[in-house]
Amino acid sequence: MVTLIISGVFAPFIAPQSAVDPDLRHRNDPPIWMEGGSAERILGADALGRDVLSRAIYGARISLTVVAVSLASGYVVGVTLGLVSGYAGGLFDEVTMRLVDVWFSMPFLLLALIVAIVFKPSVIVVVCLLALVTWSAFVRNVRAEVLVVKEMDYVMAARISGASPARIIYRHVFPMIVNTTVVIATLRVGGLILSEASLSFLGAGIPASTPSWGVMIAEGRAYLDSAWWISTIPGIALFGVVISMNFLGDWMRDRFDPRLRQL
Repeated sequence: MVTLIISGVFAPFIAPQSAVDPDLRHRNDPPIWMEGGSAERILGADALGRDVLSRAIYGARISLTVVAVSLASGYVVGVTLGLVSGYAGGLFDEVTMRLVDVWFSMPFLLLALIVAIVFKPSVIVVVCLLALVTWSAFVRNVRAEVLVVKEMDYVMAARISGASPARIIYRHVFPMIVNTTVVIATLRVGGLILSEASLSFLGAGIPASTPSWGVMIAEGRAYLDSAWWISTIPGIALFGVVISMNFLGDWMRDRFDPRLRQL
């Protein structure tokens, strides 16, 4: 994760070559440890002669940006709906839960492909799609936590003392479930990165002109028998980031939940 953040933030200073400028003289150059490789392109070059390492570094920036914006949007919407739904109950709770059920039943990839046909694929479109995927995961978990917390004595005392529902939710309920939301957000990062890569691979995500791990994997699938590094390098980066986020999410769950805390 440290490598991902550093690569994404400082990509222009770390990348040894241009990530978008082609150089056909180095078309499908192998990595440095293979015969014909050179230190100029440590991890080889793609079919247009672009440096694979530089494109992977800039791909980390795209993944970091897309995931951060979409996760923040989905977090705000999902947590807010979960808090209000769990505390208010009644008709609002019923409508919100049925809306979540309907959203979970919709095929995401089909929806993404339709959006890609209607709108031109872009980073903004991908962010909106991933934000729509993210919010529903927070609603159910937050609502379940709120249903328990709102019946606690200190919340009842605040209600009796005349505190408004908004103040109770913000000052007394939300602090009790914030750890849960952080763990959920951490576990969702890996899935969002995979979703972004899947959309880019299918041509419904990041435009081909923008370096992205999913785009790189899609571009290299035709050269797996002759230039396997074009797809393999971004695939390894994708695997490493997703597995590290899953490990981090599991650790945070064990750390913040007293029932699962380990010595």
